[in-house]
Amino acid sequence: MIVIDNILVSDDVVEKQFVCDLSKCKGGCCEEGDAGAPLEDEELDIIISVYEDVKPYIPEASLIEIEKKGKYVYHKEFGWVTPTLGSDSEICVYGKRDEKGVIKCAFEQAYYDGKISWKKPISCHLFPIIASKGKHGDYEKVNYEPRQKLCNPACGLGKKLKVPVYEFLKESLVRKYGQEFYDVLETIAKKKEKQD
Repeated sequence: MIVIDNILVSDDVVEKQFVCDLSKCKGGCCEEGDAGAPLEDEELDIIISVYEDVKPYIPEASLIEIEKKGKYVYHKEFGWVTPTLGSDSEICVYGKRDEKGVIKCAFEQAYYDGKISWKKPISCHLFPIIASKGKHGDYEKVNYEPRQKLCNPACGLGKKLKVPVYEFLKESLVRKYGQEFYDVLETIAKKKEKQD
């Protein structure tokens, strides 16, 4: 376990390798799970504010579902999450399959097209890292939790390219915790690497 201020980081974050392999997994993390993407409280207002700009990227069936359920929903286990089509384990309403069958995020597409300045929910950006509040006290847990079957290609590609999880997720870790946190994590990771 690595402790940086009030953040507890699993050793796996610096010791394991991972590089998303979209051609193999097809963005399956956008539809495989027990609920939609977890949302932080401040992201609820962001979704409301960017929705009209993101709407053209959302499939028709999803727009109908959003009209019924809302732009986000409350899940008893996960708190605020993005809605999904049909049951909780189906595709996120903000996901759309391209011609190759890869699920693309409506927020991310709008971001890349310069329509919005918010990339996507931080829980999506951090995956396969899961960040959660500690049960007792003011701290956060940062764990590496790839999906067993779905993420096998990404784990394999990470090993082949020798890219640690924290390096692959640098942008999202900096976005969530700041550059200073990332620099400390990287320093610890490099020390551990030399010891092995």
